[in-house]
Amino acid sequence: MSGAPLAADDVREVDRAASSHVQVTRAYADPYVAGVALGLVLLAAFVVMGRGLGASGAFASSAAGVVSAIAPRRAATNEYFARYLAGDGPWRDWLLFELIGVILGGFFPSILAGRFRFEIARGPRLARTPRLALALAGGALMGTGAVLARGCTSGLALTGGALLSVGSWLFIAVAFASAFAVAPLVRKAWR
Repeated sequence: MSGAPLAADDVREVDRAASSHVQVTRAYADPYVAGVALGLVLLAAFVVMGRGLGASGAFASSAAGVVSAIAPRRAATNEYFARYLAGDGPWRDWLLFELIGVILGGFFPSILAGRFRFEIARGPRLARTPRLALALAGGALMGTGAVLARGCTSGLALTGGALLSVGSWLFIAVAFASAFAVAPLVRKAWR
């Protein structure tokens, strides 16, 4: 890291006992500034692309491309995949490029802030294998929910919320209520 020294509240020591050196990281971004920036990115997506943000479409488009490469006739006759195969094809869908941008947008700042590391985030009472199994199950549940809801959290909450969609606002309320209801059940695993 270079530049001016960090303020005391911007520095964190990580795992001093396990390592002979101290890893210095910067504080997370201000949530209000990040929220305004996200709103401006959403506005830019509407202005430039004529659509809002979302991630599940990129996964569906990629799945259509893989199925089309393996079994083209099957993909063409499948109503769900056929819509992703039209136009420029699944590998040129703008949501795929958006998702790549999201990955890079998380990767490079984590390196610059000194927060990048390979680890499995888990509590002391949860072993790695169950943690990975729970993460996989949660991801599969979220993916299934995104297909049934016809959009992912970013598509429904961000884009739909910005468009004042009643269904999106209902989704936001249910998502937050569900998170508050489930949090006490999983809190023990993280303490």
